[in-house]
Amino acid sequence: MAARLTALIVVTIVTVTVIAGLIVGAQRDDTSGRVDLIVYNAKVFPADGTAPFEGAVAVRGNQVLRVGTTREVRRLRRSQTEEIDAKGGTLLPGFNDAHLHFVSGGLGMERVNLLDATTLPAIEEAIAAFAKAHPDRPWVLGRGWYYQPFPGGLPTRELLDRLVPDRPAMMTAYDGHTSWVNSKALALAGITKKTPDPVNGIVVKDPKTGEPTGVLKEAAQDLVRRHLPEVTRDDRRRALRAAIAEAHRLGITSVQNASGSADEFELYDELRKARELKVRVYSAISIGAELDETRLAELEALRAKYPDDPLFKTGAVKLMGDGVIEAHTAAMLAPYANRPETAGTPNITDEALRRAVAMLDARGWQVMIHAIGDGAIRQALDAFEAAAQVNPAPARGRRHRIEHIETTDPADLPRFGTLGVIASMQPFHANPSPNQIDVWAANIGPDRASRGWAYASISKAGGRLAFGSDWPVVSLDPRLGLNMAVNRTTPDGTPPGGWYPQERITLARALEAYTSGAAYASFDEQRKGRIAPGMLADLVVLSHDVFELPAGQLLDAVVTHTIFDGKVVYERPAS
Repeated sequence: MAARLTALIVVTIVTVTVIAGLIVGAQRDDTSGRVDLIVYNAKVFPADGTAPFEGAVAVRGNQVLRVGTTREVRRLRRSQTEEIDAKGGTLLPGFNDAHLHFVSGGLGMERVNLLDATTLPAIEEAIAAFAKAHPDRPWVLGRGWYYQPFPGGLPTRELLDRLVPDRPAMMTAYDGHTSWVNSKALALAGITKKTPDPVNGIVVKDPKTGEPTGVLKEAAQDLVRRHLPEVTRDDRRRALRAAIAEAHRLGITSVQNASGSADEFELYDELRKARELKVRVYSAISIGAELDETRLAELEALRAKYPDDPLFKTGAVKLMGDGVIEAHTAAMLAPYANRPETAGTPNITDEALRRAVAMLDARGWQVMIHAIGDGAIRQALDAFEAAAQVNPAPARGRRHRIEHIETTDPADLPRFGTLGVIASMQPFHANPSPNQIDVWAANIGPDRASRGWAYASISKAGGRLAFGSDWPVVSLDPRLGLNMAVNRTTPDGTPPGGWYPQERITLARALEAYTSGAAYASFDEQRKGRIAPGMLADLVVLSHDVFELPAGQLLDAVVTHTIFDGKVVYERPAS
């Protein structure tokens, strides 16, 4: 009996010792193993609904290991630990741009950039200088012009003929929905006074002569685009690398590509396999509304080929619901203020859109619908509501999205929350400079303009926000979007008090829309978008504590370090 009792005591002691050892080992894994990177002396913004705090973050491998005070975290450093002194600046999750066109943005870096040309002389100078500097290029291509500098809101082929007389030229408007071409480009495409408007497109013609003016709206742009020099795979690869470097410079570690194809997916995958894809990419597939079983099978094959992965995945489809307000092609509920004969027309009929959304929803796809006008926004919400009524909820839930949402009827604001539809918005589109806003506001009138980019109203009504840029339509820089969302002013602070300031949101809310909100929009909230142990170590350090800066000085904060997958991929050069 005594021997049995002794054996029992020994077994108990051994068991307790083993358990204690496991506990200590687990603790040792957290507190004493390898620590690769520490960022300290920072204002840490976790992006999880809690307040920012003075502290530090430790990283092991590609994950956040510990979050705490600078004193607590620096105790973990080892001889090999790399340290970054944030010097009181802000430490955030890496920015996640929830809507852009990544390869197109990279390609645009090698073309005429008109985003900063806000006057007619500046536009002329930029185009002429680029053409002179690149005499070997068969076409002169560019992007970014605004409507406002041109008399009547639109340019002419005669002006572009004078700037580029020796070869075809094509300049796409900043919104991507209108292009300006010269006479050589029109001739090459065979566009004359007899050319009919294509479906969903307009060849703008002189009302007196009937001759094409050089302006092509929406699908009419394709009449010229099909004649452009081929963009080679090497061109796209080079553009993607340039886009990644630009993202790092601006603190962006994740992007959500709002248009994509099988060829583009192969390019992302090629860089992933070569370990060069140093941003996380979630890409939609661009489709038309006419869906059949063959097309659905093609989509399913792509989703199977590029399933959920921390670096690159698909799982969303993109539909174009309408055009843009500036070109009178956005679908409105009532006629345009300065063109009462039209309210614009949706690109897709109600019936076709509901059918497409229901088919995709039934198969678990996330559906992203470009909808700018209040009519297209209501049409999209109606389609999502109809799908929820006929289909059981997918296993991962519904997170359908509307992209852009420029002016919304008040009756539709609460539907974002009740339907669980994500409001994917690009705040800098609302930049209230005359170049961007004057034509937009004049086209729809003051009442609908006052409901423009209603971040606060959608959020208060229970909707989820995800912010992006729409690059190359406007700048990739997240700070410009943050300034607009928080202050509703131009970068230089006009108008005082903000443009329709009732739609301003807090800095914390805006930052969450660019981090944790964007991660939720791509079904990634369990691995990125917040600063917490176990989350991917995608981080950005800003030069200032943005929560202490006066609101009008938000743009003074610049990116000093970008950390992707636990490694520093950008460090601001000393000036």
